[in-house]
Amino acid sequence: MIFLLSACIPTGHTRGYSELEMVNIDVQAAENEPHVSKYSSPVQVSFVREVGDDLEQMLSQLPGESLLDNRWTRLYEEKLGIQLQYDWIARGDVYGQKLGVSLAAGRIPDIVRVNPYQLRQLSNAGLIQDLSEVYQTYASPFTKSILEAEGSGPFDAATIDGKLMAIPETASSIESAQYLWIRTDWLEHLQLDRPETMEDVLEISKAFTERDPDGNGQRDTYGLALTNHLWDPVMGAVGLMAGYGAYPNIWIKDEDGRLVFGGIQPEVRKALQVLQTMYLEGQLDPDFSYKKGTNEARLIQNGNIGMLYGEQWTPFMIQSSRENDPEAEWQAFPILAESGKLAKVQLRTNTWQYFAVRKDYPHPEVIMKLMNLHLETNWGEHAQYETYYNDDSKAVWMLSPVTPFPGTKNLDAYRQIQEANRSGNPSVLQEEASAIQKRIEAYTEENVESGWGWNQTYGPSGALSIADGYERNGQLLYDQFTGGITETMVDRQIILNDLQLEAYLNIILGRPIEEFDLFVDNWLKLGGDQITAEVNAWLNTKTALEH
Repeated sequence: MIFLLSACIPTGHTRGYSELEMVNIDVQAAENEPHVSKYSSPVQVSFVREVGDDLEQMLSQLPGESLLDNRWTRLYEEKLGIQLQYDWIARGDVYGQKLGVSLAAGRIPDIVRVNPYQLRQLSNAGLIQDLSEVYQTYASPFTKSILEAEGSGPFDAATIDGKLMAIPETASSIESAQYLWIRTDWLEHLQLDRPETMEDVLEISKAFTERDPDGNGQRDTYGLALTNHLWDPVMGAVGLMAGYGAYPNIWIKDEDGRLVFGGIQPEVRKALQVLQTMYLEGQLDPDFSYKKGTNEARLIQNGNIGMLYGEQWTPFMIQSSRENDPEAEWQAFPILAESGKLAKVQLRTNTWQYFAVRKDYPHPEVIMKLMNLHLETNWGEHAQYETYYNDDSKAVWMLSPVTPFPGTKNLDAYRQIQEANRSGNPSVLQEEASAIQKRIEAYTEENVESGWGWNQTYGPSGALSIADGYERNGQLLYDQFTGGITETMVDRQIILNDLQLEAYLNIILGRPIEEFDLFVDNWLKLGGDQITAEVNAWLNTKTALEH
């Protein structure tokens, strides 16, 4: 039970919710606009909180602010009369373990952020309340437009026995798109052309490993960064595997129109063989299988890595390489395929966090009020983006316990910036785009280093220019299963995920490729066959409903 509750695994959606009994809500809000009104007397709400190095470092740069007393806690109390509290605060793995134990024991805060497995367990145990009427009554029109932007799927996934048991903190699928990031100063030093195929990528990786791209006379560089969690959004293997038509953690359609799990398809076999060759030839950090992202990132900071796959925010992590080497220059490239083919970009279902409310908490509408204000403050008509979202490149949005955002906000900002540059009309820039443009100009015109990452993401040749191209070229491959967790997934998905990661890692580290076939057999026998049947039953129902 504890392992199930502490698991943190992305999932998707099921179908709609129906007429339900009214939740008995003790509200002091005005009836005309309940989603924005302030309580007449303060209302307290408790959460639990995870912290990491990035959040703690940011707090050290914000005098007079802490997790318990900051611009967001003050805003929520001033505007809504809501006082935030934390039952406990913990770091990383300790947070996951502590949350799992707390949920299993039924000791939950007033509002708790959970994954789909935890949500199912809490609902089955009768520890949380139905939020169907809360959402319909208290979500503002602006909030609904954002949370429902990718359809009903996130809500369907939070619906159990016809009741909406949590509010999804939705995210955009396109945010998970991968890009290839290369040190272009190394390309120039070795007189290498920019890649156009996967064959080119492999040649560059080999050259970065063997030809002393940093010119220090030592063999201390690696062609590609990789972490021990192969699905990491930065320094993962998903982008490379897509170059061989392998999509290891989404469901795709086979030639008969049935859904099959990408992680057991034969294309994965070839991608794993390529990664194994790279490892055995020394193109990967020999200790990558023991390293999380923060550990592997030190190699980037120290100038030992030449390429990696990562999402659009990658520049803000790899910028550390410029601290030791101001000449270090990185550029985003599209994911590439083998010669003569066009790569498809895997987009996983990206909503996997939900806010559940304790059964006896008398103010379940608080969760919607917090989300309404967070969205309105950052992206509404009178947004204060540079105060409450990103303050001088500090991610102050993290100070809030709820952090919803418009799913296409980054691509929208990129397009606004490009339109302003083309037309010479800055009035097309909304609050977020305007703030980003100022940082880009600070870098391009005044050489302010803090603007480098913004330019590499939102600039004319940045990552989001490639995302724009992905969309235009029809390269986006969405997860074809958008249903909630199935019955067999509840019991077996964690086991299957561990089995998959272990098999992939063992093969990369040198085990015979035939172990992939053994993994596929075991995956099917240990629940994969039944999950596949359940996923296709969902597809048949969905297709019938659409017809």
